Amino acid sequence: MKKLIYIIILAVTFVGCDSFLDKRDPTATSFVEFFNDEEDLRRVIYSSYLDVFTHATNRKTLLYMSDGKSDNAYSRIEDDHHQRIANGNFNSNTTAFLYYYELQMKHLGRLNTFIANADIPYVEDEAVRQKYKSILEAMRVWHYFKLTFRWGNVPFHLEPADLTDAIQPATSKEEILDQLFPLAEEIASRLPADEYTTDKYMFNRYSLKALTMRYALYNGRYEMAARLAKEIMDSGNYSLHPVYGDLFQYDACSDNNEFIMHMNRESNGNRATYTFRDLGPHYRTGPGQSYLVPLKSLIDSYWTLQGRPIDECPLHTKKEYELAPSLNRDPRYSASIMGHGDDFYGEPIDIYNENNPMYYENQRASKSGYWFKKYVSESDAFKSSGNFEFAFLRYAEVLLTYAEAKIMLNNVDALAKSCINQVRERAGLDMTVADVTLPEYDAYSQQNWIDLIRNERRIEFAAEGLRYADIIRWRIAEEVLNKPALGHTREVNGELVSLKIEDRSFKSNNYLWPFHENSLRVNTGLKQNPGY
Repeated sequence: MKKLIYIIILAVTFVGCDSFLDKRDPTATSFVEFFNDEEDLRRVIYSSYLDVFTHATNRKTLLYMSDGKSDNAYSRIEDDHHQRIANGNFNSNTTAFLYYYELQMKHLGRLNTFIANADIPYVEDEAVRQKYKSILEAMRVWHYFKLTFRWGNVPFHLEPADLTDAIQPATSKEEILDQLFPLAEEIASRLPADEYTTDKYMFNRYSLKALTMRYALYNGRYEMAARLAKEIMDSGNYSLHPVYGDLFQYDACSDNNEFIMHMNRESNGNRATYTFRDLGPHYRTGPGQSYLVPLKSLIDSYWTLQGRPIDECPLHTKKEYELAPSLNRDPRYSASIMGHGDDFYGEPIDIYNENNPMYYENQRASKSGYWFKKYVSESDAFKSSGNFEFAFLRYAEVLLTYAEAKIMLNNVDALAKSCINQVRERAGLDMTVADVTLPEYDAYSQQNWIDLIRNERRIEFAAEGLRYADIIRWRIAEEVLNKPALGHTREVNGELVSLKIEDRSFKSNNYLWPFHENSLRVNTGLKQNPGY
């Protein structure tokens, strides 16, 4: 039986990655025939990243599309899965949960098989074998971090499983994490400390530490999160890029010292990316589809140039800020968002003019009247694809993770304040007011600091796929996702009126996803999460 499953896993493993189909012996059914040199190890890594994490055309898994699950954005196409998760119109038969669960579990089966046989390929250099095996092990850790965050208790296997293993009861989330965190750090110690000259998307020591740091924070292990963040800072390997907006344009997206976990493009065939198609406007004959667009709640979350919420600023009223989103605003707004009244490709955007290509009722227009500017270049307006690089994790996240972890430990030290200031100063805030070492911040309570760091994360990482995880781990999804999804605001007959896109709903049990009914039938050891 184990032999049969082993062959099935091999067959499934090699489906979906064209580079493997070009292998010398496509009829191979064992590692001795198929998996026998360093190039094969490299191909396994390529396939492993591409299939699950880094496919440039799969909107279901693209990191920026994930904001469509949150109060940051609206995802236009229901089949992309993000829309239903955001509006709460789902149950245990919703396809999204079968798709994401099977994607992770099938790939874990492949990884377990490859890791168990990683010494079979003939590679004389032990360091090379160790590197590739460690990267595969790191990817396995990444899968389990994601699975436990979404579903809680899940099946846990670090060896190839047979049918008996596969139907065993799920392992508790805490038990899995108690094994994963030290395992991740041990794997990191085996990886090279520096980024690779090529294949820079592959895990190195500090990119795996950074991922582990993220999930330590997500799971309330604040001492660990702060320690790992400090280790990454002390390494000197990374720094903030001087100009925030350039990170998300061709100016610096492929040449900066801030990206720590890189999107894999080296194994993506022609290496094309489709960020303009996904995020950009349908400008005349351009490819923009407005598949993901910002919401009013995100627009209003951009604080002022002085680092104050828009309803606490003495310079202008909240109404003035709502009607003019770029007024006295944090510069990250103009680097990240565009909308009504802004210019695109040399002409003003008028979402209320039927003759304007960005009229909000057009099929491929933004229903909110806003678009993300991140990863959207005017140079791609009439191309079928682009050439963007983007990051799964940036150095700014390291800084804000250290600050948040120390805030949650109620120990806002000088380094935590420095981390916040570094991010704010790079963004271009007026540091004569926004500097958190100023006396007015001395009176901050822990809750004041929590409110500040949460908003800092939101605007720093808008459209980078972090917001949904944040509102889940902060347990605020019941507050922010039980409101209508709104868009651009204007004044009509003296009243403020916002475009309404959809109603949304979030229940207390939705902090964990349901197992799909098919998954429960296949794995009788699984237990459905409460409330489904």
